[in-house]
Amino acid sequence: MNVLTLETTCDETAAAVVTDQLAVLASVVASQDELHQRFGGVVPEIAARAHVERILPVIDETLRRAGISLAELGAVAVANRPGLAGSLLVGLTAAKALALALDIPLVAIDHLQAHIYACRIAFGPDVFPCVGLVVSGGHTSLYRCGGPLDFVPLGGTIDDAAGEAFDKVAAMLGLPYPGGPAVEKAARDGNPKAHDFPRSLLRDRDRLAFSFSGLKTAVRYAIAGPGTTFDSSTLTAKQIADLAASFQAAVIDCLVGKALQAVEKTGLRTLCVAGGVAANARFRERLEAECRRAQVSVFVPPPRLCTDNAVMGALAIERLKAGLVEALDLDAYPGLVR
Repeated sequence: MNVLTLETTCDETAAAVVTDQLAVLASVVASQDELHQRFGGVVPEIAARAHVERILPVIDETLRRAGISLAELGAVAVANRPGLAGSLLVGLTAAKALALALDIPLVAIDHLQAHIYACRIAFGPDVFPCVGLVVSGGHTSLYRCGGPLDFVPLGGTIDDAAGEAFDKVAAMLGLPYPGGPAVEKAARDGNPKAHDFPRSLLRDRDRLAFSFSGLKTAVRYAIAGPGTTFDSSTLTAKQIADLAASFQAAVIDCLVGKALQAVEKTGLRTLCVAGGVAANARFRERLEAECRRAQVSVFVPPPRLCTDNAVMGALAIERLKAGLVEALDLDAYPGLVR
């Protein structure tokens, strides 16, 4: 069976064709980075309008690359939670239209569960059971994953997501959007010990939670004190590099530390990490080193499967096998569903 998977939860318009044997026949991602760059973050209305313009060309190109026609699709899957409401509705409407016109099953995908499933796509079926960490622009969440369809929330951020903090700190430092790659690049020439930034909640072993708002504020005060204004153009290249490296080190300490606390608390010995921030090379290096030291198996997909994509929507195969298909009144759910 060929399954068309759609991903429009935020600002990437993506489609893929996967088979019921988890073979990827094609994958297309249309980025919106250039549209949101001037704003330093994703503008929901702009994102939704861009999805409307791009969804059909992306689907058409995906089918062309896969070498199949619409008639050869056995099902269509779409991420309908969580995400930006307008963005979700574009993908959902396209998926419903195809399911109705082709008389094929409609499958709903949880975007965060799909991120973890990317580890299975990359490494094989033996990643479950595991602790799953999704770390992206909109989410920083921990799960106990008994299987591909068995996710139990363990905890998450109580304020900013890690990727959001990267974007906001990049803006403070006068770095371009998206902030994650920009901060990572600047940090390569910096001293991660130049600033002693806070590692919120890291020592609280009773809570599997993250907090990055205080860290973001600490960076702001390191640039200029409370109640003062500043211009990032006055910062030297050295100052920017040191601030970026110190900030990045603090985020990585929190992510790695809390992930290993979750492993210890659950008793599981496998950790799967995905989401856009998981593409950060320093984070991947530190995670692998700490997991090796703790004798924990760790799986992190290649960067192309960390950022938003539709290949991870292959989770639909698991739902199809379990008989989990949807009616055409399927709705979008922007918030986290507990």
